[in-house]
Amino acid sequence: MAFKILKSKSRQGRKLLDQLSRRGESMLSGEVLASAGRIVDDVRRGGDRALMKAVRKYDGFKARSIDELQLAVSPQDDLGEALPGDQLAPGVEQALVRAIAAVERYHEHQAHPGGKIADSGVELEERRTPVGRVGIYVPGGRAAYSSTAVMTVVPARIAGVKDIVVVTPPRAWQQSGVLRRVCQLLGVKEVWGMGGAQAVAALAYGTESVRRVDKIVGPGNAWVTAAKHLVSADVAIDGLAGPSEVVIVASGDAEPALVASDLLAQAEHDPRALALLVTDQRKLAKQVASELTRQLKGLATAQVAKAALETALVVSDMDEALAVAEAIAPEHLQLIGSTAEALVERVSTAAAIFVGPSTPVVFGDYIAGPSHVLPTGGTARFASALGVEDFVRRSHVVRFNPSAAHRAAAAAAVLADAEGLPAHAASARRRLNKRT
Repeated sequence: MAFKILKSKSRQGRKLLDQLSRRGESMLSGEVLASAGRIVDDVRRGGDRALMKAVRKYDGFKARSIDELQLAVSPQDDLGEALPGDQLAPGVEQALVRAIAAVERYHEHQAHPGGKIADSGVELEERRTPVGRVGIYVPGGRAAYSSTAVMTVVPARIAGVKDIVVVTPPRAWQQSGVLRRVCQLLGVKEVWGMGGAQAVAALAYGTESVRRVDKIVGPGNAWVTAAKHLVSADVAIDGLAGPSEVVIVASGDAEPALVASDLLAQAEHDPRALALLVTDQRKLAKQVASELTRQLKGLATAQVAKAALETALVVSDMDEALAVAEAIAPEHLQLIGSTAEALVERVSTAAAIFVGPSTPVVFGDYIAGPSHVLPTGGTARFASALGVEDFVRRSHVVRFNPSAAHRAAAAAAVLADAEGLPAHAASARRRLNKRT
């Protein structure tokens, strides 16, 4: 394994940092956008027939009718017809229940009803209503991500969304009893076996059989991300998800074995994942490199992880380490070592921050509580984790009585005149003499 150890101020180190700070620019290639665009247009124009054709071609699901794409979710106490994997390993269901409870506990505090202000004849009200119908994409490429169902369905449900539809590659559904069981536990009633750009298009525009949604959330591969970008003028999306990212900022007293295992945990997601160590001690970087070599032996996902594990950056001190992390704005930032607590209060751009050697990112992936659907590609500079707010639309109600309107009219008219909008000004001035 070629795990490079670079000085941050070396030519190679500066080049790497520049590439990482600009990584969002290459999230969507022209080729993938064009390919996804063709699929989206076909489904938008061709409805069920085009969707079936795309599912057969790209999902490899030889369904004979559109009805076969709609997958049955049995009641919680009945798994229905047995499929591979229905016999869950010991402890899995209990872990799912625990994960759901943790996500519910964290997100419940995000739900609030809005508010009203009344003063001197003016009433202002913020109304918060749930999005009507939400489509949730659950990936199913290298793994069936039942955890993504938990992290998306729970905040949507807390927000009050009544109509939730899950789409997932059909092979993932067929092969993962855990995914099927978690949908039962979450009370999901509608699941479609379709993945990729075709699933996004069906959700965004609807077909004869699939009802369109108001918002699409959930991560996916490059074609899913490209399709979400292409439909975003017609349906709300949560964001554009790139490969998984972790930056571990570790002082010299960090335990190399823990650092290595936490890097591997994110690197095994995708060969394009970002798994970067930043430390002020070259000795630690070398020890982590040795640990990575040791821990990769026998790891089932070693080939994927090796492709993502490339570099450790050695900085002059921990202040520079923090500056590097802030410039990268990673999806996950892990702080390990004696400086962790001092640094955490200064972090402003990471999407999720994990503090101390007992807090691996994997806890955030499954059972910590906050949604693991997070901004990637540097968008943590301005975007946030998925939460209840993402499933709520806000509108406001404004009410002036005649006296309040009289008091406000002159100022509104003056501002309208200043902007060169005489009809606006006239509308305001008509309220000047209507006090009752």
